[in-house]
Amino acid sequence: MGYLAKGQKWVARHGRWWGFGMIPALITLVGYIVALVLLSTRADDLAAWATPFADGWGSPWQGLLRGALAAITFGGGLLIALITFTAVTLLVGQPFYESLCEKVDETEGGAPAKPEIPLWRELLISARDSLYVLVRVLAFGILLFACGFIPVVGQTVVPVAGFCVSGFFLVVELSAVALQRRGVPQAERIRLLRRRLPLALGFGVPLILLFLVPLLTVLAMPGAVAGATLLARDLVPVDAGQDGEEDPAADGSGQHPGDAPDGAPYRGGQAFASACPENPYAEPPQVRNPYQGGVEANPYRSAP
Repeated sequence: MGYLAKGQKWVARHGRWWGFGMIPALITLVGYIVALVLLSTRADDLAAWATPFADGWGSPWQGLLRGALAAITFGGGLLIALITFTAVTLLVGQPFYESLCEKVDETEGGAPAKPEIPLWRELLISARDSLYVLVRVLAFGILLFACGFIPVVGQTVVPVAGFCVSGFFLVVELSAVALQRRGVPQAERIRLLRRRLPLALGFGVPLILLFLVPLLTVLAMPGAVAGATLLARDLVPVDAGQDGEEDPAADGSGQHPGDAPDGAPYRGGQAFASACPENPYAEPPQVRNPYQGGVEANPYRSAP
């Protein structure tokens, strides 16, 4: 929870960036409100269109059926809005949060070199990653929904597990911008946060509780992104070569031995060993880098 507090303190000290970071959430909130208002006005028509067999039913059965279906339609739309709000906000706010993460890195020192990726490709990667996370969240949601019918467990363990699952994947989404800037692919981001599960849950679960209120989502989102950037800085420290200084590990082509597929340098354990040897997350064993033929220290995999 310390990272959550630090992120909110950072945006409080940089008020202009707090307002700047709220823009994507406000855009998404207005869009969802308009969509839900339209859905509420058309829910009865949709219910009538979906139940033509009930045209000849008498009162009150026709009204009860179509009224229940209209309520379910609106409730489903509201649920989808709650589930997808953060992912859509992060997708809409990719350029905004990229700038916010960069500013946090600059003020805290040790900013990574900006990946040489066109904006359209960044948006495509972000959309792909968000869809991947959403599919996983829905899979867990179906499983937890089924477990909800188990007596006692469904009313005690399942709600807690649901908050934990939502909180974990929220951290995956929020830290995606900062870790992507450090060249960490999504699969490795999930593994890294899974291995730091108490850390991820301590950051994500309180945010899920805050984000149950849409207005608080708008207000807290800039600080959440800043806090996720601070968390990413501690998990994947940046070495001197990534900070714009001459990097002896780079060859004449400007490529590093461990460059990641999306064009950003990903050197894993090399950053831990050279930049922050006292970091408790550092793991020195030499393992084969899955993104390159060579062998180097990768903090996200155990030794073979």
